[in-house]
Amino acid sequence: MGEVDPAFVQSLEHQPKLDIIEAEGIPLIDLSPLINSSDNDSSLASLVAEVGDACKNWGFFQVINHGVPLKYREKIESAERRFFALSKEEKKKVSRGEANPLGYYDTELTKNVRDWKEVFDFTVMNPTIVPASHVPEDRELREWVNQWPQYPPELREACEEYAAEMEKLTYKLLELIALSLGLPKTRLNGFFKEHTSFIRLNHYPVCPVPQLVLGVGRHKDAGALTILAQDDVGGLEVKRKTDGEWVFVKPTPNAYIINVGDIIQVWSNDKYESVEHRVMVNSEKERFSIPFFLNPAHFTWVEPLEELTNKENPKYKAYNWGKFFVTRKRTNTRFSEPNFHCYLRKETIKVSSNNSTLREDNPAFILALEHQPELDVTEAKGIPLIDLSPLNIADTDAEFSKFSG
Repeated sequence: MGEVDPAFVQSLEHQPKLDIIEAEGIPLIDLSPLINSSDNDSSLASLVAEVGDACKNWGFFQVINHGVPLKYREKIESAERRFFALSKEEKKKVSRGEANPLGYYDTELTKNVRDWKEVFDFTVMNPTIVPASHVPEDRELREWVNQWPQYPPELREACEEYAAEMEKLTYKLLELIALSLGLPKTRLNGFFKEHTSFIRLNHYPVCPVPQLVLGVGRHKDAGALTILAQDDVGGLEVKRKTDGEWVFVKPTPNAYIINVGDIIQVWSNDKYESVEHRVMVNSEKERFSIPFFLNPAHFTWVEPLEELTNKENPKYKAYNWGKFFVTRKRTNTRFSEPNFHCYLRKETIKVSSNNSTLREDNPAFILALEHQPELDVTEAKGIPLIDLSPLNIADTDAEFSKFSG
């Protein structure tokens, strides 16, 4: 067995099984009715129903006939391979840092375990406007600007062309999801006029111990939607909702894998759920993938949509996306599962204190969901209550023995 830095090794309960279970039932949805049908066409209604069922039952689905020309995908995949083939020294010329979290990186953590991968990040809008800090009272903004390597020279153009195609596909998917929730088809579009979406180029090198490490540890995506292009090696695993089993998503040529993110879970008030997933590595083949992370504008307040709730049942407190987003970028880790529940659940968020540092919107004080106390107190019946008064009259060993027998 090969040796790796212990920082990569997953705890025993999270180590992957090499006996792969292929995901049977993850929907493969044909989007051609979007091109060929009118709004009243029965085939479009059927497509909306398919998307709704997939979001509800899986949180994942694949799409074909999506309208993205193959040449753009082939161009960015070729440029991606050429970039990651460069020397480490060359790639680090565009390393990301605290001031600008865009560019190259190879020490990312998920749940405090290092991922077996290297990445290159760029935003779709350049520059992208975000809060200057995670502090709620700080209203200052800053720009994130993409940094491009000198080599390969075609990378920037390939990435920008691909990003434009992803934006087009994004709005098709948002409209289908909105319709599946019983909303007007453009109901969600307005949140993304100044969006903070980004694209990641992933490279997963060959790994000598694929049974011990993961390319990306188990996590959920914090944004609205993720659109994933994966190569023919594959490695994505999804945690099946029905039984909690990890199942392998077999690559489908020229398909995109779509998954619901935390924001859509909040907007839908839990009708649709963001699902945990992870990435396995391979002992024989390197793997490449390209996820597009759809995120709203930094000033968006994320909360259950009014049309899908009433005053009694909203399950989440509103939170500011920009502040949340920059907090995640600062930590270099993905938050514990699920990303936002630990401080957004309506029934667990209230903080009462005269201490001004204990603010409702300060997540530093908030326990993870599984460790939060129940406010409905259960009194402990049966814990013994012992009267020690005999000790006061037992002045000798003989007298004490009467009570200890």
